[in-house]
Amino acid sequence: MADERLPLQPGATIGVMGGGQLGRMISQAASRLGFDVVVLDPEENSPAGRVSRGQIVAAYDDPTALNVMGRVCDVVTFEFENVPAAAVEALAAGGALVAPGPTALAIAQDRVDEKTFLNAVGARTVDFVAVESAGDIVAGLERLGAPALLKTRRDGYDGKGQVWVRKASEAAHAFAAIGERPAILEARAPFQRELSVICARGWDGKVAVYPLGENTHAGGILRTTVAPAVTDAATQRRAKRIARAILDGLDYVGVLGVELFDLGDRLLVNEIAPRVHNTGHWTQDGCVCDQFEQHVRAIAGWPLGPTAAHARIEMTNLLGSEVDRWSRLAGRADTRLHLYGKVEARRGRKMAHVNRILPPVAD
Repeated sequence: MADERLPLQPGATIGVMGGGQLGRMISQAASRLGFDVVVLDPEENSPAGRVSRGQIVAAYDDPTALNVMGRVCDVVTFEFENVPAAAVEALAAGGALVAPGPTALAIAQDRVDEKTFLNAVGARTVDFVAVESAGDIVAGLERLGAPALLKTRRDGYDGKGQVWVRKASEAAHAFAAIGERPAILEARAPFQRELSVICARGWDGKVAVYPLGENTHAGGILRTTVAPAVTDAATQRRAKRIARAILDGLDYVGVLGVELFDLGDRLLVNEIAPRVHNTGHWTQDGCVCDQFEQHVRAIAGWPLGPTAAHARIEMTNLLGSEVDRWSRLAGRADTRLHLYGKVEARRGRKMAHVNRILPPVAD
């Protein structure tokens, strides 16, 4: 830990770029450890802002706002990967401590760059080709086989900005469907299930890895994560090796989410998220140190916390009007409800999650 400003003392201020539910839970964890939090978000009265010391209401790349963040915050982090990488670079260039750094953010914002990096550090992915035109899709299908998944290179989440291409004659329609934007075409992965691993790295290079979680999706949106996943020791070791390779390759500081395809005898990386992650919410009720506290510890230069699970948890996202079930869910003895404080329950919008304690897996 070379920086003389670390470790941060209780009472220091942590800046969070982004005012959504992840920022809210980071702020709540930081508060428990004695830190103040200042949020930067263009939306007034954001979920994270309402539980923090203060909020700067401005665009993420607003020079004045970034200057204030750099002056009042002892370290700055972000809650989602669509924060402009240039804004994070500007903070770092101005002398602010920023974690994770701008390199991780920039790589995660471009799917071609992301997969190129992952393969370079030995974290294998599906085969892929970069796409600039419908003709590239046709050529890509010849190389990768059909069907293949077309995704925009940038932006897109929860299944948005992507479409399956089943034959060459669909190339033009598929390219139009994603707005004829730069894209990536990914080979289909014959996976048995999707797993994810939540991991963390401190300023001193020490790494902590949580047990694997098993995920199910509907409509491109995560519905449930069950963790620890039922898996063998070899799979867990593979996941830990992948996590360390990515963390060290990025010289990363903070919590990182890694989505994995389980092919039985090997794991392929689907994508990474340079932040706390939806599939890590189970740690709030399954571990002594959850992913949000872990992230705060890492960026503050504190020792990383324990990652062993003391309970098996099923995490379920509540989308849109499903949050209206809050009263019934709050009355269940085996369930803990986490509400995000969002005002409008739009269709498909993540409004809350519940963690249900499951019985232990029989030997």
